[in-house]
Amino acid sequence: MPNLGIEVLFKGSNMLRLLGGLWVSLRISLIAVGFSILLGIPLGILMTVNSKIIKAFTRLYLEVVRVMPQMVLLFIVFFGTTRIFGWNLNAEIASVIVFSFWGTAEMADLVRGAFISIPKHQYESARALGMNSPAIFTVVILPQTVRRLLPLSINLVTRMIKTTSLVMMIGVVEVLKVGQQIIEANRTSSPNAAFGVYGTVFLLYFIGCWPISMLSKYLEKRWSNA
Repeated sequence: MPNLGIEVLFKGSNMLRLLGGLWVSLRISLIAVGFSILLGIPLGILMTVNSKIIKAFTRLYLEVVRVMPQMVLLFIVFFGTTRIFGWNLNAEIASVIVFSFWGTAEMADLVRGAFISIPKHQYESARALGMNSPAIFTVVILPQTVRRLLPLSINLVTRMIKTTSLVMMIGVVEVLKVGQQIIEANRTSSPNAAFGVYGTVFLLYFIGCWPISMLSKYLEKRWSNA
């Protein structure tokens, strides 16, 4: 049986280090998701306003986020701004800023899409029943928007968790960086360590993202049949 390099996981505290790296990835993504929700929901509502200036600004924001790779944004925030402004920016904080910037745009676009997907007859029927605008929004429109938005938002969480692997490029010691350190430290004694370590990293990402993905599919299926 070929040596898969799994034995390095049981040397010292290597497995605990990998779990600690996974927690760093989850912590960055969850904090960024929190900011994305807080900023993205009002921005998404603002994007539905019939204003050319607001639409131009939000469209520019969305295009910048979609066109520019997250790695470039990480380099600009962590390396670029520290040299220009001379401040000492922690790599993890820089990662949260970049992922919040990206997540806010994605969340805002999801909110906008959810709002405009509500049929116009929903508004007209509510007005025919004598409901005012605040009541229409809170009782009729908002619940339907949340049902459309929640599964897509959960998918955004999984995408953000997976994309946090890029933060190793600016020195954040997350799970992939820890894996590289373990492989380098055992290059001589365990030449096949890369297979076992990266296979374990894959499993850790899967364990972290799969339940979230299943929750999204469950909610989407349940609410589509309601």
